[in-house]
Order: sequence, then structure tokens, then C-alpha cells
Amino acid sequence: METTGARGPQSLVDQWRELTARRVRIWNALEQALEEQHGLSCHEFEVLDQLSECTEEMKPRVQDIADVVPITQSALSRLIGRLEKQGLIERKLCEVDRRGINVYLTDAGRARHAEARPTYCEVLAQQFASCAAAEAAGLTLGLGELFEARKSAGD
Repeated sequence: METTGARGPQSLVDQWRELTARRVRIWNALEQALEEQHGLSCHEFEVLDQLSECTEEMKPRVQDIADVVPITQSALSRLIGRLEKQGLIERKLCEVDRRGINVYLTDAGRARHAEARPTYCEVLAQQFASCAAAEAAGLTLGLGELFEARKSAGD
């Protein structure tokens, strides 16, 4: 049984495409700004950002991070290794379950996160304002509309 909502199945597809297109544009803008200004990828920043919200009593495990950062477990393990080599985080064996690994921000990690967070928030504000303007103008963001916009702009 197909559930289509009040506006039909194509409307659902259009809404999904709009959402994913906006996400890609926002992610790409964040990736570029964070890399250029702070030497961090979006995923690296997301790990630092999530860890920055942990109190001393919290003992976040790699699996906890995997649940909130959009990256595969194996890619996350490699990313955590890179952050550790940079001195931004440290790993320790879990005291409760010796099979687990806890991850903590170092002082250098806190400092790098504090430097990058304003950039992150600024890019988000700009991108959400851009999305709101596009929505107010009734623009859709599928490939057809993208090609038409480029054609009109002479690209």
C-alpha cells in the first residue's frame, strides 16, 4: 500500500529531493569554510562538537559517537585516529567494559573547536537564510531547475 499524502507521490519525491539538495549545499559550504579556515573536515568538526557537549562525568564511547555523526563505523575509527594524531582527542579503554573505547577532547581539541564553532554557526546562518529566500521565491532545487537556472545565467 502506497502512502502518498495529500499532494501525491511526486510531491513526496520533490520534497525529499529538496531536502537532500539543501543538505548537500549546506554540508559543502560547511566543509569548504571549516577546511579553509580551521583545517577540519565537517565530520571532524562534528566529532569535536559532539564531544564538546560531554561533561567530565560522561564517558562517550566510539559507538555513542557513531550514533550521532553521519559516518560509517570504520570511517569513524579512521577519523578518530587522525584526530588523535593531531592531539585533538584521546582514547582510553572503557573502565566498565574493557572491550570499549572512550573518547575525550584534549585541551587542544577544545581550543580548535572553540575557534571553529563561530565559522560553523556563521555558515549555517548564511545557508539557512539562503534556503529561506529560495523557498520564499518558490524555487525548487531538482536537476531540471538547476540546469534551467544555469542556462538562464549563461553558464
